[in-house]
Amino acid sequence: MNGQPTSHPAQAPAPLVVAITARALFHLEDGHQVFEAQGIAAYAEYQRKHENDILPQGIAFPLVQKLLALNAGAPPEHPRVEVILLSRNSSDTGLRIFNSIEHYGLKITRAVFTSGAEVYPYIQPFGAQLFLSANPDSVRAALEHGIAAATILPAVAAVQVHPELRIAFDGDAVIFGDESERVSQQDGLAAFHAHEAARAHVPLSGGPFKGFLSALHDLQECFPADASPIRTALVTARSAPAHKRVILTLREWGVRLDESLFLGGRDKGPFLEAFGADLFFDDSSHNIASARQHVAAGHVPHGVSNN
Repeated sequence: MNGQPTSHPAQAPAPLVVAITARALFHLEDGHQVFEAQGIAAYAEYQRKHENDILPQGIAFPLVQKLLALNAGAPPEHPRVEVILLSRNSSDTGLRIFNSIEHYGLKITRAVFTSGAEVYPYIQPFGAQLFLSANPDSVRAALEHGIAAATILPAVAAVQVHPELRIAFDGDAVIFGDESERVSQQDGLAAFHAHEAARAHVPLSGGPFKGFLSALHDLQECFPADASPIRTALVTARSAPAHKRVILTLREWGVRLDESLFLGGRDKGPFLEAFGADLFFDDSSHNIASARQHVAAGHVPHGVSNN
């Protein structure tokens, strides 16, 4: 020892930690149908019988693959990203899941199997900034405990277009609080624009995804700005003059978004496809229905639209 502190651990940001359920990572619907129709005993027997059959890639598989690829060049003891698997399977019936993780070469080493119990209590001890699940009740519980969470409907993974990790966010009730959305729904669009114009220099409050966006921004800072493997976008129904408050709020937070789309109420799906989002987060079921026709989308059941 020379008495000099090592620079890497002090300078490196804390890892981005994402918790994900097995039904979001893999396409488990064959076994799930057995569980729904025949119960837990038949499901357990089915999974043991097929535990050496590799599971198809699920809707969030490309996202996880790209997240873990961000660890390239980082010391194993200081990863940039960690993915935690949470499952209501038992460890016995979950063996097929780990066999599939190993088959695909995913560097996922930490997991929780609860044998049917809720998984969300384990999110905070792992320090996860994001939780993705196919179970809306688990997602709501996580949001109530201050964790960024979204419901992803199970589906087979889509074909990837871009090598970068591309994540898109709605604004109100996702990145930001829902106070402005409440004005829009209660008093109409004209009142909303007047409200935002009058408060252009008053930063918006943070929504459930503010912390995740900040952690993602810190991760981006690990890479050169002109060669970053991460690209982010704000895709919002806002338009001028309501854009100014958003821009100034992000500036106040010190958070950079690579692209900002102020769509003035246009359907978001085609724009998300043009951006090439690996995942899009929105609080509106209507917007999620549009987005899912084009990209993977996570519903955030938060704010006035979900009361």
